[in-house]
Amino acid sequence: MSGFNMKVTPEIEKLTDICYSNSQIDVDLYGKYDVKRGLRDLNGKGVLAGLTRVSNVMAYKEIDGQRIPCKGELYYRGISIEDLTKGFVQEDRFGFEETTYLLLFGALPTNEQLADFQKLLAQQRSLPRNFVRDVIMKAPSKDMMNTLSRSVLTLYSYDNNPDDISLPNVLRQCLNLISIFPMLSVYGYQAYNHYIKGKSLYIHNPAKDLSTAENILRMLRPNKKYTRLEATILDLALVLHMEHGGGNNSTFTTHVVSSSGTDTYSAVAAALGSLKGPKHGGANIKVVKMFNDMKKEIKDVNDEEAIEDYLVRLLHKEAFDKAGLIYGMGHAIYSVSDPRAQVFKGFVEKLAKEKGRERDYQLYHTVERLAPEIIGRERHIYKGVSANVDFYSGFVYSMLDLPLELYTPMFAIARIVGWSAHRMEELINMNKIIRPAYMNVQDSLEYCPLEER
Repeated sequence: MSGFNMKVTPEIEKLTDICYSNSQIDVDLYGKYDVKRGLRDLNGKGVLAGLTRVSNVMAYKEIDGQRIPCKGELYYRGISIEDLTKGFVQEDRFGFEETTYLLLFGALPTNEQLADFQKLLAQQRSLPRNFVRDVIMKAPSKDMMNTLSRSVLTLYSYDNNPDDISLPNVLRQCLNLISIFPMLSVYGYQAYNHYIKGKSLYIHNPAKDLSTAENILRMLRPNKKYTRLEATILDLALVLHMEHGGGNNSTFTTHVVSSSGTDTYSAVAAALGSLKGPKHGGANIKVVKMFNDMKKEIKDVNDEEAIEDYLVRLLHKEAFDKAGLIYGMGHAIYSVSDPRAQVFKGFVEKLAKEKGRERDYQLYHTVERLAPEIIGRERHIYKGVSANVDFYSGFVYSMLDLPLELYTPMFAIARIVGWSAHRMEELINMNKIIRPAYMNVQDSLEYCPLEER
């Protein structure tokens, strides 16, 4: 690639060493100045940086001034995630569109409001003329999050009024992005699958009468076929990943960038960059790869002794990626339980039976049961560790035959709803740029003339 240096040269490595030596900060200084690293205190409690009505995450209760871990709870606009999902599942309805309405507008829609909103999203479900050819196909990337970010930023050029941050215009932009994220993600994968992996190219148009989950499966699969259970569980996965409080990394990014007064496309692209990070959006990929490695070493899923030995070796950095982690176990906030994982669990078992993956489900179930005790014993962590939503979502996506490349974009397809709700909330309430403080710990130095250095 002429004119674009893609190698780390010895000169770059030398300059990196200089940068590193002059940028290190004594870790003791964080304690000395009471700096909340990662905007969290030593107990993991987040620094209060704002207020929100969009959602609430609860994992502790205050009793006599002490924080006591409790069963995890998640509320969308004041409604528990358990009640919300139970409502549309029991009525055999898809929940993505209804939950999108709830998060954006603060109330559950009536029958008429829901029907009108579904039509509105369906009408928005189209890309500019030749966008797929000129943007998505021209420079396919092996990373779908890169493709998604590039597509979002390019849409700025197709918008007649991109910089207007009045609420009606921002809402228009957000609804459009919510509607087309599945197309951008799946088409980006199809381009990668064809131009980089040499496979057949399929570009299926979404159907206006289908739900978001149904359209994802329709656009992804060569024959456009899927079962009702597959679509139901993908829909549930999207709802569970839609929102998780204002403090998670990508949503906080949305608040920070929106507070500067920038356009919607830039704000969403920044959030996508955050979500792409493996510490945020890529955890379920690690879970699937960890279990694939586990299955190579453990031939009998009933052999709990072998499973326990493997988990211990994971923690001792002797197995899989040697990172010392059991992926999918534990969460920055939840300790006793992750309500999203609890909701997901029963449906995962149903899908495993439909797909003939009962043995795999049994292995997941056994690891979920054994891991907390092993982590507590080996790491001396007694506050409680439980399976998080990523523990099961990767398994679900593998049973739905979703490629690994689309796991994090599936997260983005869901979370764009939460980002949109928080962007609207930021623009409505703050009108003040977010600017936390950093303390300088560099000693003052005298300027030295060039010839004396």
